[in-house]
Amino acid sequence: MEWLDAVEQLRARREAGVLVTVAAVRGHAPRDAGAKMVVAAARTWGSVGGGNLEAVAVERARELLADPEARPELFTSQLSDKAPVEHGVQCCGGEVTVLLEPLAVLPAVAIFGMGHVGIELARILARHDVDLHVVDSRPEQLDDRVLGGLDDAVARVHRHHVPVLPELVLGELPRGTHVLVMTHDHAEDAALVDAALRVTHLGSIGLIGSSAKWSRFRKNLAADGHGDEAIARVVTPIGLPTLSGKEPAVIAVSVAASLLQAFADDQALRPEMHRAGSAAQ
Repeated sequence: MEWLDAVEQLRARREAGVLVTVAAVRGHAPRDAGAKMVVAAARTWGSVGGGNLEAVAVERARELLADPEARPELFTSQLSDKAPVEHGVQCCGGEVTVLLEPLAVLPAVAIFGMGHVGIELARILARHDVDLHVVDSRPEQLDDRVLGGLDDAVARVHRHHVPVLPELVLGELPRGTHVLVMTHDHAEDAALVDAALRVTHLGSIGLIGSSAKWSRFRKNLAADGHGDEAIARVVTPIGLPTLSGKEPAVIAVSVAASLLQAFADDQALRPEMHRAGSAAQ
């Protein structure tokens, strides 16, 4: 199952790909229906038959990788010496229909603090295909009794119990992870925000709390050497400004909605980042 291992590798590396499947075959063809391969920007795994068929599939797959609105699509190839080809003749005599399915880089979110809001937010995000990291220095907040609502999660849920220095988890998070700081302890919150600003690979940094809390934090961050540009990375208050309410479930819905918009923005920017990286090489 080389293709399945490849999908897992891409997800772990947060790299986009395309799953290519022989969907239907008429007549003779080099591979039967169900054959699969995975195409990434610089590598492929598996095979759907080689020759012109596979070369066209790889070429089209990489076009989809550059399209933020790419959707699954089919194409049909005639394996005949009379059929127009781009990458060499295949004269098996059959006809092959190929399905291309984009494998997007899934969003990653880390919630530091499984209190009332954190739990409600985790329940909402767990219904989405994301990598969800839940972190708490209190072991009881990560046990099955508290997180039982995540048992049927669509998301991949990663529990991090770090009784001392929970900010160490930040360095282990995937690139682009959106971080939300909402622990039970303002000192812990302050240490997490300070550490998050020193980690370069993260996405947004959100902090729950009042304006008075942020005023103190901002003063201390500046005293600790963080410049205005770095401090501006911290989003507080979090959530939609138009949705008011102090109930944990309302705050969680508001924060989840703003995250979904951030996920869409990340996806739109990814092709530009890929092109910029290719140009730099």
